[in-house]
Amino acid sequence: MKRLSTVALLLLATAGVALAQNAPAPAGGAPQQGAGGAPQNPPAPPARGPALDLALEAAQAALEASNAGDQKVAVSVIDSAGVLKAVLVSDGVGPRAVQNSNFKAQAALAFKEASGALAEQIKTDKTLADKVAANPNYLARAGAVLIKVNDEIVGVIGVGGARGSDKDEQYALAGLQKVQARLK
Repeated sequence: MKRLSTVALLLLATAGVALAQNAPAPAGGAPQQGAGGAPQNPPAPPARGPALDLALEAAQAALEASNAGDQKVAVSVIDSAGVLKAVLVSDGVGPRAVQNSNFKAQAALAFKEASGALAEQIKTDKTLADKVAANPNYLARAGAVLIKVNDEIVGVIGVGGARGSDKDEQYALAGLQKVQARLK
C-alpha cells in the first residue's frame, strides 16, 4: 500500500509540473516563463499562403486543364513555409506523381523560381545542381510555379504525372491564372 501511495504522489507531482508548464499566459500580457524562469517566445505567426478556398480552386483548375489534355496528374499547393494547403489527384495516378508535385513545389519555393527555370539553370550551374541534389525533397523539373502577391511569394502550385513536365507546368499555370486576380 505504501508503494502505491508513493507512485500516486509521483504521478500527481508530475501532472502538476506538466500543467504548470502548459498553463495559459497570465492576465495583463506578461510573458510566460519557461523552465528556469526564462521568458518563452510567442508562437510564430502563420505563414502567408493562398486562402484554402483559392488553393483548392487553383488545384481543381490545374486538374481540369490536365483532363482537357488527356493527362492524369497530381496537384500540390503549398504556402510560403512549404506546408501543403491542398492536394488533388486524378483517378488512377500513382504515388510517385503525388510526391513529385510536392517536391517540385518545394524546390520552386526554396530557390524562389519556377521549377522549370530551376531545371534549366542546374544544367550549367554545378553549385546549384549540387544544392538541389543534396535535398531529397527537391525535384528540379518543370511543373511548379510561384504564387505571388505583388512581389511576395505566398505559395507554389506543383503538378506531377503528365507525360512531359512541360505539360505539368502548363497545368500549374492554368491553376494560377484561375485565382491570381483574387489573391491577397
